[in-house]
Amino acid sequence: MAKFSNTVAFITGASSGIGAALALELARQDGDVVLVARRQERLQELAHEIELMGRRSLALPCDVSNDDDLRRAVEKTKGEFGRIDYVVANAGFGVAGRFEKLTVEDFRRQFETNVFGVLNTIYATRECLIASRGCLGIIGSINGYIATPRLSAYSMSKFAVHGLAESLWHEFRPHGVGVVLIAPGYVHTEIRQVDKWGVHHPEMRDRVPAWLQISCEDAARQIAQALYKRQRIKVISGHGRCFVFLQRHCPGLMSAIVSRLSAKGII
Repeated sequence: MAKFSNTVAFITGASSGIGAALALELARQDGDVVLVARRQERLQELAHEIELMGRRSLALPCDVSNDDDLRRAVEKTKGEFGRIDYVVANAGFGVAGRFEKLTVEDFRRQFETNVFGVLNTIYATRECLIASRGCLGIIGSINGYIATPRLSAYSMSKFAVHGLAESLWHEFRPHGVGVVLIAPGYVHTEIRQVDKWGVHHPEMRDRVPAWLQISCEDAARQIAQALYKRQRIKVISGHGRCFVFLQRHCPGLMSAIVSRLSAKGII
């Protein structure tokens, strides 16, 4: 039997990148998938692809910063599938720029999606997860361990959800609900082509070299495995694991590496 057979996964930020790749991966492993994001056309295309694989899917346009949107999405999911076994709070984007170029409103907008959007997702799905003794996946980042230049707002948001995941692991455990913190390194997605307003610019150059990135499909396979095993923390990519290790055990060396990469315009 496939790992996700007879399960329903509710994935936010599912229209592209890691969210879309994870939806396809879970469907390949016989799971049914609820796709939640703002871009309806892309959700419908992905839902059709999943249905061609012989799995059920539901495309639900939703803004995670709107708790009413999420409550409606969960009600529709319960009406269609009757349960939710996996929730992946993946929706997010990155506000980038030197601190002096950002405003308090930029930081607030970053937190609305990356922090409060995660909270809204968890509050909306908590009872379903308790009922199914399911598993919650929270998408963090290696920037939740290592703050880098130009990403003060993004790093703050990821440090926040890392703390949330740690706390919820203890709180949800008595209910039989797993909590998995996923911390991707550099993954080949649209995130570095999205401006601080959340608008995608496909012509924007990706500062991160290809050799430092892994594919969304590779990341999705690792995330699916972590969810199935209910790993407490999963750092995605070899370089990500290396950076986190150095930050914990050799912070001075890690700071020197960050400074060097920043001077070269890589980060």
